[in-house]
Amino acid sequence: MGEVIRIDERRAARTVEPLWREVVGKRLRERRQSRKSTLTETAARAGISPQYLSELERGRKDASSEILAAVVGALGTSMAEIAGQAHQDLSRGGATLLAA
Repeated sequence: MGEVIRIDERRAARTVEPLWREVVGKRLRERRQSRKSTLTETAARAGISPQYLSELERGRKDASSEILAAVVGALGTSMAEIAGQAHQDLSRGGATLLAA
């Protein structure tokens, strides 16, 4: 049998652009913090748990379109705005974005 390589090891070895969920998560967190809203407050408005929102912001989970719409609505923004910002981030060479 072949060597087992863990997903985290493959991710660490990858030097290409970040995952979409990572860039979107970063943008969601920035938006929440700019509104001076806590995870708990934003999650309650979106109808999800604070833990799940935290995982979304850290790029650990891929949100369904329904969940993402609820979160962006709770943040007073739109899917188009968040997607546009994420697109700009990726277009600028997103490999360095996650370090910031």
